[in-house]
Amino acid sequence: MKKLLLFLLFAVIASCSQPAKQYWKPYDESVELLENETHENSRMRYKLIQSKFHDKNVMWSPFEKALNRFGDKKYNDLKPLIIEQNIPTIQQHIASGNLSYEDLVTFYLYRIRLLESNPETTLHAVLALNPNIIEEAKQNDADKPSTKHPIYGMPILLKDNMNTANMPTTAGAAILEHHFPDEDAFVVKKLKENGALILGKVNLSEWAYYFCDGCPLGYSAIGGQTLNPYGRKIFETGGSSSGSGVSVAANYAVAALGSETSGSILSPSSKNAVVGLKPTIGLVSRTGIVPISSTLDTSGPMTKNVTDNAILLDAITAVDQKDSVTLSAPRLGLFLESTKQTSLKGIRLGAISALIETDSLYRDAIDDLKKAGAEVVKMAPTNVSLSGFATILSGDMKRDLPAYFSATSTAGFSNLDVQKIINFNSSDSLRYMPYNQARLDGVLADTVSAQRLVNIKKQLNKNASSFFDTPIKTHKLDAVLSINNYHAAYAAIAFYPCLTVPMGYSELGEPKGLTFIAPSFNEEKLLSIAAGYENISKQRKLPKGYE
Repeated sequence: MKKLLLFLLFAVIASCSQPAKQYWKPYDESVELLENETHENSRMRYKLIQSKFHDKNVMWSPFEKALNRFGDKKYNDLKPLIIEQNIPTIQQHIASGNLSYEDLVTFYLYRIRLLESNPETTLHAVLALNPNIIEEAKQNDADKPSTKHPIYGMPILLKDNMNTANMPTTAGAAILEHHFPDEDAFVVKKLKENGALILGKVNLSEWAYYFCDGCPLGYSAIGGQTLNPYGRKIFETGGSSSGSGVSVAANYAVAALGSETSGSILSPSSKNAVVGLKPTIGLVSRTGIVPISSTLDTSGPMTKNVTDNAILLDAITAVDQKDSVTLSAPRLGLFLESTKQTSLKGIRLGAISALIETDSLYRDAIDDLKKAGAEVVKMAPTNVSLSGFATILSGDMKRDLPAYFSATSTAGFSNLDVQKIINFNSSDSLRYMPYNQARLDGVLADTVSAQRLVNIKKQLNKNASSFFDTPIKTHKLDAVLSINNYHAAYAAIAFYPCLTVPMGYSELGEPKGLTFIAPSFNEEKLLSIAAGYENISKQRKLPKGYE
């Protein structure tokens, strides 16, 4: 009943504050869809771009008066203080009185409405905005404790598979359009405890891309098709944390949280020229996050630079009694300090020979690292089998998804399982599953026993660990160099952390990331190495049209 009243109140507030001006107007997208019918990438042959569910005007209507008072002049005056600035710099501007937390929040709200209401610039990235965000920012301005976490007052966007009590948590699925969990996810609680401001929720590949097969990355029924600011309808967004990567790239917030099972932070980070970290399983809690696999899932920070990545990681890292894997994980705490230790002299890195031969940006990055004093060793990892990887995902999701709804959802959703989701989607396939739901069908069809699943996990962990461990031990490496999410599956099942940093752009302008991979719980080392590379490469550039 409490959640029903909250939903009704949410709807009433939105409807009562409907702006006289409709900033977003749905348009005829048939020409755009026709243009993409022959795209060389079959996953980008879209069936739709605009959401059939999401009314953007309702999303930002609570802020109509505040945004009208803010205006174009103040927005443009504040740009140099905020756009592409790291968290310490923004905090300095606030400490000096040139900026307030209220200004910062309102700036991002204004920017989101400005760019997301224009069919020429919209990225379909933002699904919900915290209706209380301005008041919360004012409170941060009033409090300003003498000792505070660097994340204090920083507006953060969340992938919409992370529970929030005052905004729906949809995983992009139509069946969850009005799903209000009982409480915030653990990582959201940690952000709030450290003074961060939750700006809103962002689009994603529906059910974290364990939904449809061969469908576009960044598509969800709730949000429509997320677009890449470096090439709208030209380049993929990456997935499944598509909205998180796109929103950070376009400077819609200071930073965003994504989640990864295998590549879902690395892929959108690298394809949107942002820094993305997939932590070691156990460093960050998964409680209150819509799951695929309790074996492989983790949340992680997505930011414009390595410093902010370390700050956001520090804010969410903690022991969670409800997530047993965090209980035995070592507690690391020198993330930000690690980013200040940027010397690469004597650092030993493994470069994969096949990538050296085929990728010029990778070769350029290696040259930069060598010039900075790193020792780069050419290596050729032994091919190992990951046969059974999909079985882990299907077997876990079949068990973990009902457990999530049972533990965190209100009565209307507490009994939801894969069969019910499939049945709901099948009732109106054009609206709910325009591509297919083949991966959910596969989850339902999975018959692996609990013991067989355990055995597969053990064998694949052994295989994937040897893929990295053999060259690491042979050459005494600090980390292995990869590209984007190329080796994400190996790292996932080996429980190795990965950190991707912008390393340049293709001839057509598509971003790529240099990805550092190291053994479990080496996040501090990865942040140090990545900060050193970032300092010498400085490859991140704003997407044109989003300056």
